[in-house]
Amino acid sequence: MMRKTIFALIPLTLGYYFLAGAAAQASPSDDAEHNRRLVVDFYNAFFNKHQVAEASKVVDSSYKQHNPQVPDGKAPFVSFFTDYFKKNPDATSQILRSAVDGDLVWLHNHSKSGPDDRGRAIVNIFRVKDGKIVEHWDVIQAVPEQAANGNSMF
Repeated sequence: MMRKTIFALIPLTLGYYFLAGAAAQASPSDDAEHNRRLVVDFYNAFFNKHQVAEASKVVDSSYKQHNPQVPDGKAPFVSFFTDYFKKNPDATSQILRSAVDGDLVWLHNHSKSGPDDRGRAIVNIFRVKDGKIVEHWDVIQAVPEQAANGNSMF
């Protein structure tokens, strides 16, 4: 009787471990995709729709900024771009591609202060922790009139 009970429990136990393992394996990529979506949604609302107050709800108060022109902290970040958007109401920053690696999200953007601006090619890197944007780096390059090659920056 004991032997039948043990053999009956083996499929249940294996099933449990299989499902638990599959859930554990799916979780990191689900978290990464959630982070990517959070940053993309934030970026579009903040930099394209200029919904600064609403979009910045996902920015942590201890936000760490690596762009030397923008101060650390959520409030200074919001203030900096509120002023920028007042001076540049037609500013946009189109996301051309995005990538994610765990808590880091990369965006490749074409940022313009208005329709007549050639713009800048920007790679933004955001770090996400507990559903909040906590850190940011960027690399910015002006779009030239002419390139030494036939390749687009985008």
